[in-house]
Amino acid sequence: MKILKLDDSDLKTLLARWYETRDLFSPVEKNGMAGWKRIEPLEFVEPAKGVPKTSLKTFFFPQPETLLEYSARPGDEGAYVPRPVKEKARERIILGVRPCDARSVLLNSLPFADDPYFKAKKDTTLIVGFTCKQPCSTCFCSWAGGSPMDTEGMDIAMTRVEGGYLADILTKKGEGLVDHLLDNREASPEEKEQLKTLREQAQGGTGSEGGPAEILKKKNLMDLYNAPFWQGLADSCINCGACTFLCPTCYCFDIQDETIKGKGRRIRYWDSCMFPLFTQHASGHNPRSQKVQRVRNRFMHKLKYFPERFGPLSCVGCGRCIRECPVNIDIREVMRDLLSIP
Repeated sequence: MKILKLDDSDLKTLLARWYETRDLFSPVEKNGMAGWKRIEPLEFVEPAKGVPKTSLKTFFFPQPETLLEYSARPGDEGAYVPRPVKEKARERIILGVRPCDARSVLLNSLPFADDPYFKAKKDTTLIVGFTCKQPCSTCFCSWAGGSPMDTEGMDIAMTRVEGGYLADILTKKGEGLVDHLLDNREASPEEKEQLKTLREQAQGGTGSEGGPAEILKKKNLMDLYNAPFWQGLADSCINCGACTFLCPTCYCFDIQDETIKGKGRRIRYWDSCMFPLFTQHASGHNPRSQKVQRVRNRFMHKLKYFPERFGPLSCVGCGRCIRECPVNIDIREVMRDLLSIP
């Protein structure tokens, strides 16, 4: 692909042209906390450091998501026969996405590779990411195999430099966003070298081969299944589920049918492995009835079960769970505990 050098006016030009045929979304700060919002071109502001409170999964797993519809009137032809939802999705561009959030889309694509609802939303979404020059104290993407300068999952990666941005066009979809809109914006060899240097410096931390992510993937975590620290961790946890709802790579869900005034729909909505009823069987049996079992399962899934099945950790190091946990549970401390046990 190619790397462009854009100034602020170039970005405004692109936003105006994109807005003609697509929906634009970006983090917007309100009451001191950023959240995702549909915007107009002139509303875009380069996001502050860190990530918005809600993750990118809100675009791919709506809360709730209608899967099927049906008539609940007995006299109607085809009553109670579920039918696909008829809707034509408009293409959308999500701006200001940080590397950790962009990478979460790729991780979620692994278990949902054959899910038609997820795939349809992914196919109509373009991600214009902004790399991080000043991570927050709760960020630990390099621990999870990422980097503040990572570009995985992005169609265009924007890096702020003196005089504007270096825009790395990474995919065919990204190329389609800039083709024929801006001429003579190719970055100079010096600017390309500057971007390469920034990425090498960012990758030089704990995301290397000896970092926690790689060590934990190789470690036999099943030996830690009955480790004593699980109980201490569970004693602190109040099972509120905030960590799972805010996490970009937690995707537990439930499916229910609901009927309102003769119209029915089958919906998929978020659920949490931290809730006692999540694993309760119709028989009444619950394999994870105890809090310690649920706490252990959450971390084992991210650090053992998911990597065994798909390869990478099911964590991008965004730090939302650390920032929002009401009892200050820190997944980095859990990783340290796991690493310290032979």
